[in-house]
Amino acid sequence: MLKVQARLPMKKALLDNRDLNALKPVSRFKCCCFYNCLLILFRRSLLAIAVLAVFSCNFETKKISSEEVLELESRTLNWKEVDEYPAFENCQNETELRAARECFEREVAENIYAYLSKQQPVVTESIDDTLYLYLEINSSGRPEIDSVQIDSTLNNQLPELRLWLNQSIDSLPKIYPASKRGVPVSTVFKMPIVIKAE
Repeated sequence: MLKVQARLPMKKALLDNRDLNALKPVSRFKCCCFYNCLLILFRRSLLAIAVLAVFSCNFETKKISSEEVLELESRTLNWKEVDEYPAFENCQNETELRAARECFEREVAENIYAYLSKQQPVVTESIDDTLYLYLEINSSGRPEIDSVQIDSTLNNQLPELRLWLNQSIDSLPKIYPASKRGVPVSTVFKMPIVIKAE
């Protein structure tokens, strides 16, 4: 019995070593197969992404001239609105559009009223009327009267009024023109002028 007991552990040990040796190549094969499958999946997905990237791109390129860009942009811009209103020297500090416009209109009105108050018109009836002056400031900053809406009675009482308005506009101080995207543009203002005379 002693012999049997001594042989049993040896056989067990031999079987264990054989089993382990037999299993090692199988596990290596399984690992290699797994990595090969991952590598094949990676290559195929990379190929699919490359194919999608190539076919999804639009290779048609069109050269656009600067004139076409300018034309497209000028159609999309609202030219009735400006980035900066025309300004006198003392109105240039105004950064808000509304405040800049009010400052400009106030300065124009004060200059026109100051010039008209120097005139000594002779009237037969008292006058308390409003005329509308359409003042254009061109892109170089030069003011011009575009038109004037004057009531016929006011025009009959003060026939020289248009001349005085032109002279008052000519006597305005230097005006910086309005701008749109940094480009000087011309603008037109409708300004009410109240005329009172007794």
